[in-house]
Amino acid sequence: MDSKKDRGQETENYTKITDVLLKSKTGEFDLESILFLKLRGLGIYDLGCIGDCINLERLDLSGNNITSLAPLASLRLLQVLNVSGNRITNLEAISHCHHLQSLNVAGNLISSIENLQCLLGLRKLENIRLKDCLYNFSNPVCKNVSCRNIILEMFPNIKVVDGERVAGRGSDLYQLCRDIDDSLKGLYKNGSVAEIPDCKPWVEEGYWDLKRSNNAIIDEAYKQFNDVLHECKLLNNRASHVITQTERALSNKNPTKHYVL
Repeated sequence: MDSKKDRGQETENYTKITDVLLKSKTGEFDLESILFLKLRGLGIYDLGCIGDCINLERLDLSGNNITSLAPLASLRLLQVLNVSGNRITNLEAISHCHHLQSLNVAGNLISSIENLQCLLGLRKLENIRLKDCLYNFSNPVCKNVSCRNIILEMFPNIKVVDGERVAGRGSDLYQLCRDIDDSLKGLYKNGSVAEIPDCKPWVEEGYWDLKRSNNAIIDEAYKQFNDVLHECKLLNNRASHVITQTERALSNKNPTKHYVL
């Protein structure tokens, strides 16, 4: 009987954040000493005393049943917040987290761009995620096809939207990938590949084939050249032979005279 009561108490502790839960998860005795906190997928619906962790810098509350972020207003040093996969409709409490740099609210109930107006004062915010294709997370506001462009106008310091870098190093690569995706989408209609018109050749058919007439002319020219070269060699040999015989004949007719002194 006691064991069942203990298990029930343990379940209750996990649905609401208490100092006991925080200390057991972090090993810290003082809540103000907690800098990093991960409470993912615990069924939490009440943030309880989490506001006492005033020095908290990174917080992961993804995959719970949270509807209100009010206790987070006191976390002025918070830099990274992940509350994806909850039931959040209002982000007003986060407007007090002036050091916030990265915010993940994918998979919640953010219904309109107006719900993001409260974040305009977060000058350090560089990364915001409203949808996550990997986990099939989104928000109703994402149905607005202009949502991404509006966010870029609202938050000029934003560098990453929905995991895609839009400014700084690497943004050109993401834009290139987006352009390729858009071009590929044009190839599909109703889930099937659209008909692609036949490609026209750059040159006429047979352009790269060697013409037989040209080959015949070249072969004939080579043959004539070789014939002329052969005749020149024969003439050269005959001329050399005649010159040699002539020199011998002349040397026999004009013997060398010897004079006696």
